[in-house]
Amino acid sequence: MIVVYDKKGFTKLLEMPGYSLRGMDLRGVNLKEANLIQVDLTGADLRDANLELADLRLVNLTDADLTGARLEGADLMGANLTNTKMDNKKVIPIQIA
Repeated sequence: MIVVYDKKGFTKLLEMPGYSLRGMDLRGVNLKEANLIQVDLTGADLRDANLELADLRLVNLTDADLTGARLEGADLMGANLTNTKMDNKKVIPIQIA
């Protein structure tokens, strides 16, 4: 069972059967302020997902689809974005320490 909580660890945002989020269909899911540090989302479908203020440090988004996803304020420090699909219109500020 996979359970994703908010950054404070109090609110359950997602619960799914299985042991991995690789290749999962997460279209439209609300993961606002989610703690996804070092999660493997390789090939995941995150179209139209809400990832505002999510902690995505060191997450693997290789081949993931983030088209239409809301990423305002998300922390993508060290994330692997190889072949990740994103909207061309959106600018995602990434701060490097």
